[in-house]
Amino acid sequence: MAGYQLSVCAEMVFLDLPLIERVARIHELGFGVEIWGWADKDIDALAATGARFTSMTGYLSGNLTDDEEIAQLLQSAEASLAVAARLNCPVLNLHGTGLNDIGLPVKPVQVVTGAMWLKAADTLRRVAQLGERAGRVFTLENLNLPVDHPGTPFALAADTLALVEAVNSPALKMNLDLYHAQIGEGNLIALIGRCGKAIGEVQVADVPGRQQPGTGEINYRAIARALQEAGYQGTVAMEGWASGDSTAALQQFREHFTV
Repeated sequence: MAGYQLSVCAEMVFLDLPLIERVARIHELGFGVEIWGWADKDIDALAATGARFTSMTGYLSGNLTDDEEIAQLLQSAEASLAVAARLNCPVLNLHGTGLNDIGLPVKPVQVVTGAMWLKAADTLRRVAQLGERAGRVFTLENLNLPVDHPGTPFALAADTLALVEAVNSPALKMNLDLYHAQIGEGNLIALIGRCGKAIGEVQVADVPGRQQPGTGEINYRAIARALQEAGYQGTVAMEGWASGDSTAALQQFREHFTV
């Protein structure tokens, strides 16, 4: 029996329902629940669903490299920790830079300099200190540049791994998104082995189309076996669209990760 737990992003399935009803439906089906930004959500109503929240976005604005933007990121990370406490959500997710409402960087970056790497590592140390004090974990998610997030710095899984290892804190881990990694890097099973204990969460969707596992080119049954063999005990979250009926899509997700 796999040691990991399955979760589903409520932002991308049951789209005909209001968000609170999506959360309740996912919970009824036996999955954990993930959400993105919290500023436009009724936190008390979310908490009242009784759902097990596994991850949420851990900032509202800002980035890792510009002083004014760093201040915004740290301030909104603290506010996000307060919301996470209300939802009993253990993990808060970050990106290499602030993203707008369609997933594009607010400030696109074409060349990442050495100074930017050093500043990002320092900012993430400060974020990790916030997480340590609150008893929660921030994760840094890899993204893909060719399809969804052009202009995002620190986008590759290799980049997020380097930053997480540089900070070396139990309160900062990788959110290893295998959909993004397949587009940006490939060789997913070797990537899982290389990232190892730096992984704080795994997100999945298939390529192409960003739909549930089993709809595209990624052999997610082999991924599931690799995670089990690696002893991974965290969350595997479907952050993808349903190809048709959402209930059927979630069942297909579960089948591919039942090993």
